Amino acid sequence: MKAKRLLQLAHRWLGLILGAQVLLWMMSGVIMSWFHISLVRGETNTALTFSPELEARSYAAPGGAIAQMEGVTEVTLRTFLGKPVYEVKAQNGIALFSARTGAKISPITEKQVREVAKTDYVGEAQIGAVKRLTNPPAEYRGSTPVWQVTYEDRLQTRLYISPQTGKVEARRNRIWRLYDFFWMLHIMDYDERDNFNNLLLRAASATGLLFALSGLGLVIVRLRSGRYLPGANVSASMRDAEKKPAS
Repeated sequence: MKAKRLLQLAHRWLGLILGAQVLLWMMSGVIMSWFHISLVRGETNTALTFSPELEARSYAAPGGAIAQMEGVTEVTLRTFLGKPVYEVKAQNGIALFSARTGAKISPITEKQVREVAKTDYVGEAQIGAVKRLTNPPAEYRGSTPVWQVTYEDRLQTRLYISPQTGKVEARRNRIWRLYDFFWMLHIMDYDERDNFNNLLLRAASATGLLFALSGLGLVIVRLRSGRYLPGANVSASMRDAEKKPAS
């Protein structure tokens, strides 16, 4: 009986501790399953682009671009706004150079940012604002500074474009913000919102396991006592009635 009593107490307290978080898990799971991930990522308004095959021998050697950077680790030939460029990664950063003239392109201008945004975005909405941010909102967690382009559409689409590479680093919208909030609740990472192995989540998961095991233990104890057998509850009620003193 002592073991049974301990199991009952453990089960009740574990359920009390875990109850609120289980509710948040269920609620956030429903919300996240409601929206398609392509909508959350802003891919529904993203243009499909195909990079043409480029041959390095058709353009100027990248030596001039390399000479302007310190500790070059990688040189990539690609296109930027339809023109061939060298993307040079080095110890002191990343930069774009014209593959035809060797002239440095980055950091890109606001005009070029607008062109990148128009190329990436599918829709009829107009650009509402273009800002160069050194302290962007929490929805963007990449390197800074970064260009933010906001569209005047129903999803409040926002593009974050690197001034060094001209690439769209992130796409955000109001659905993403909603999804991100419930994702935070789901994984219990209230800071960076990307740590799926944080201590809070581990503790809650372990508590949930103990809750399930204590419940299973109670079922086993009650099965052994015959509580779940047909007529067991009736017999128990009769025994309790017999124990009561006559009035």
